[in-house]
Amino acid sequence: MAVAGCADNALKLAPTSPSEPWTPSETVGSSLLPEGRRDESRAASSGPREFAVPANPAAGVLEPPPQLVAGKTYELPELIDIAARNNPQTRIAWERARQAALAVGMTEATFLPTLTATVIGGAQQVRTPLPDNITGIDSFTTTVNGVVPALLVEWLVFDFGQRRANADMARHNSFAANVDFTGAHQQVIYEVTTAYYRYGATQAQERAAEQALRNSRLIQDAADSRMARGIGTSVEVAQARQQVAQSKLRLVEAQGERRDAYQGLLAAMGVSPMTKIKVGDVAGRRLPRSVGEPTEQMIEAALAQRPDVLAAYSRLKASEAGIRAAEAEFRPKVYLSGIAAQDKTNFSVSGLPGVGQQSTSAGVLLGVAIPIYSGGLRKAQLEEAKSLSKTAEQAFTQTQDAAAREIVIAGDTLRTALASYTAASELTAAADVTYDAALESYRNGVGTITDATAADTGLLDARQAQADAHAASLVAASTLAFSLGKMTSQNAPDRA
Repeated sequence: MAVAGCADNALKLAPTSPSEPWTPSETVGSSLLPEGRRDESRAASSGPREFAVPANPAAGVLEPPPQLVAGKTYELPELIDIAARNNPQTRIAWERARQAALAVGMTEATFLPTLTATVIGGAQQVRTPLPDNITGIDSFTTTVNGVVPALLVEWLVFDFGQRRANADMARHNSFAANVDFTGAHQQVIYEVTTAYYRYGATQAQERAAEQALRNSRLIQDAADSRMARGIGTSVEVAQARQQVAQSKLRLVEAQGERRDAYQGLLAAMGVSPMTKIKVGDVAGRRLPRSVGEPTEQMIEAALAQRPDVLAAYSRLKASEAGIRAAEAEFRPKVYLSGIAAQDKTNFSVSGLPGVGQQSTSAGVLLGVAIPIYSGGLRKAQLEEAKSLSKTAEQAFTQTQDAAAREIVIAGDTLRTALASYTAASELTAAADVTYDAALESYRNGVGTITDATAADTGLLDARQAQADAHAASLVAASTLAFSLGKMTSQNAPDRA
């Protein structure tokens, strides 16, 4: 097996050709042993090739949908609660925080002595030949067997602060992981909130499209009535039917956008796409008041509690502790060790009775390890630690700048969205009056069907623009709250 085994025999696990489908091997065994290697130079098959992997049913099992109350309408706080309990992002962040906390415990454990118990046992037999003698014995056999139990205590007494630096680094990393855990929850809350508002916008757009379809049918009824009374034309009837068909198309598109937004909401919640849930409407949700330009004090206060900024700052402090740990590698270390052992040995020679020997030993040792030469390894580790610290410092500065920029942009976006909603509301009111007047004028024969259909289309556009502006204002308010680090605060801008 040692002669036949070869690492390149594992090539049989790979596809035989760059143009041929991969077929998994049915054999089970070592990949190092040669067994029926396939011909890699065979010509490509002339028939159809199916590039598909074998199915694994275990990989296709979906997470079950969350337990929901049938018929209940879920509002935003309830959706956020479902997301907090089911979204994988929060679970991953929680596990990482636990891992970082365990790292603190592991570094602090290095301050304590270690106690090791060992047992060594065995037997040895030696056959020694003898010269010719009158006894007729040509050899004698010596047998030794025994057991040596031992208890060893080791303690690193002094290391010029290396363990302390490692513990500080672990604590800073643990704090950063805890902050990241909180940030993950804020991120989930933000994503669910924005997805909820966008879904509400698609609901409003669908209602507007349904109303536009009803308005188009009213125009068609008027055209048919005029045609029946002999004062209309076939062109007017055709235009009215075209407007109805156009309204149907826009309704279908609005319904498709609502279904897409619904899946986006489920994705933000981190639940199964097969989940069926009734979502509340945001049409009547009050918009926040307009906000002014963010001040420097506001930005500084926000940076002081944003999870990403705090995590970057903690990682910077951890990198500085890493430099101290690397510098301590150049200094001596003082060790204290103690051992207690007992030797239980049985000695026997063939033909003679056995002899038992027992002995015990104990001792305490104090040692000093002084690093002299390591081929530049310690210096390279120190330079690496300094480089990591500089990287962490720049990352912290970059995070601060990005956070401050997000706050300024979020404030501008909110003011623009609120102004857009005000303008869209005025446009909707004007378009509603225009549509009613155009339809009534057409019914009475003083207006044209072109004016009526144009007013219908304009009213639909205005209502959808109003729905978009309403959702955009709510999303912008949520974005500002998220950028200020107050996503869960009662004083967040979207609650103002």
